[in-house]
Amino acid sequence: MDNLDYGIIGNCRSAALISKRGNLEWCCLPEFDSSSVFAKLLDDKIGGSFDIVVDEGYTIKQRYKKHTAVLITHFSDGENSFEIRDFMPRYRKEGGGYNSPPEVVRYFKYISGKPKFKVNYNPRLEYAKGKTKTYVKKNFVVSLTKGEKFDTFFLYTSFNKNAIVEGREMELNDDGYFLLGYNEKIFKPTTRKVYTELERTKVYWLNWSSKTPTYKKYNSEISRSAITLKLLSYDKTGAVLAAATTSLPETIGEVRNWDYRFCWIRDASMVIKVVGQLGHKNVARRYLQFIVDLIPDKDEKLQIMYGINREKKLTEKTLDHLSGYKGSKPVRVGNAAYKQKQNDIYGILMDVIHQQLHEYSNDIENGEELWGITKGIVWIVSNHWKEADKGIWEFRAEDRHFTFSKVLCWVAVDRAIKVARILRKTRKLEKWIVLEQEIKQDIHDNAWNAEVNAFTQSYGSKDLDASVLLMESYGFIPARDPKYVSTVKAIEKELSNDGLLYRYKNEDDFGLPSSSFTICTFWFINSLFKIGEEKKAMKHFDKLLSYSNHLGLFSEDIDFKTKRLLGNFPQAYSHLALIECAINFSNKETEEQILDAIRE
Repeated sequence: MDNLDYGIIGNCRSAALISKRGNLEWCCLPEFDSSSVFAKLLDDKIGGSFDIVVDEGYTIKQRYKKHTAVLITHFSDGENSFEIRDFMPRYRKEGGGYNSPPEVVRYFKYISGKPKFKVNYNPRLEYAKGKTKTYVKKNFVVSLTKGEKFDTFFLYTSFNKNAIVEGREMELNDDGYFLLGYNEKIFKPTTRKVYTELERTKVYWLNWSSKTPTYKKYNSEISRSAITLKLLSYDKTGAVLAAATTSLPETIGEVRNWDYRFCWIRDASMVIKVVGQLGHKNVARRYLQFIVDLIPDKDEKLQIMYGINREKKLTEKTLDHLSGYKGSKPVRVGNAAYKQKQNDIYGILMDVIHQQLHEYSNDIENGEELWGITKGIVWIVSNHWKEADKGIWEFRAEDRHFTFSKVLCWVAVDRAIKVARILRKTRKLEKWIVLEQEIKQDIHDNAWNAEVNAFTQSYGSKDLDASVLLMESYGFIPARDPKYVSTVKAIEKELSNDGLLYRYKNEDDFGLPSSSFTICTFWFINSLFKIGEEKKAMKHFDKLLSYSNHLGLFSEDIDFKTKRLLGNFPQAYSHLALIECAINFSNKETEEQILDAIRE
């Protein structure tokens, strides 16, 4: 497979990736960051998968059931046809809460003729470190490994269990199912019960999606992106993952391969801001609770990232027995970046706290805790904003005075002032206003480079950086300010490559980046739109949307030459920025229609 042509299914506890041909090639259970059961994505030979094998005469098409996370793969040779409806159960329990078991269900729907298929069922537990043995029992098929760690995995099915394990051909005459679960079932599943689970899960997603507003343009793209962001949220704690995978490379054959199954404060806060704007209040509320639970001590500095169960230590290891995606080693689990200092996270978090208090000031939980966090953030920023850091792109070498970090320190204080006014806590305002002005002036004095006529990546440098485009959206500078307009133009000239953006072009710890960071292109499109180049922005946007995979999903990066998707997948960052752009274009069209109606 040349592209990341996968669909994601999930239930806000874990997720799985199904290939364009209907093969299950990535799944970690019982939770997102657990070790893999299927990891063919990271090693073609030993990773493990659940493949569906049909004759070459079959045409295979894939789509999502509209407004849901149920993935439908259609197999037909003209006369014989069937569908697989893949999902992970999620629905409301009668007594309250949600049923989200650590299970993948593959429901086979008979359509016509006498379709035949084989199954290549090959779970490889614990990242395929040791041998996984599979046994046929009376009620299920069990797989187990006794390597470094003991683990088991269960398959329940309406099909012949021996035929499955032996890879024999089977004929489909009626609906059937495969239920893949981390736990042994108390009650044996039946096709009827599994169909009920499918319908309940479908209804859950339809109900959830109905809360997303309808827009004039790009409605299906906004809906699919919103569902994808929801799929990357972890219901138990409120954490939001950066992506569902580990070690998918930014460039094939290189070493920029990271584990993204964690909660970055920056990424998650940006996601929550957008999902909150779409009206999904509970996701935002749970995330704020996640933050409140992370900060028990008033002087405790935030890490840039945490485990989904609030783990603070995310030790990075390499799995040297796995060959990596398309041979791109190393495969990593854990992420050493948790130790880094990045000063921008405080501003991004304060922005979300302000948004939630602004939107729901009469209906906000944890108001007192959030005020405590606000005061703590300003205290930390006032003491540390003059220090260098690793920046948004997590340079692993020396610290610098990154412009984006400084702008977000300003955002932290600016939003804290606004929060203080909402909560009518005016005692600290005078002091905070002085600090806010000091930071703002410092940025104007040091980040602007008259020679390149732009705000640059860091103080004293000539290098340009796409993150600086966010100065406007965070309210630091007006869109039509000549300094901002010339910064957008300079970034376009220097960092755009056939409409796709480099994050930056100066060498980092691993040399010159050779793929486009998808979110940066969305930021650039948004900036063009804001400075008045709306037609050009929309043309770029439509072109960028055409680079998504067959289901409208984006990863972290896009290859400049081939336009193939690269990096971890699906990427929360990319989808939140897609939604922001789409809403801007849609709102603009609505405004123009209103003006046209008034003129008439």
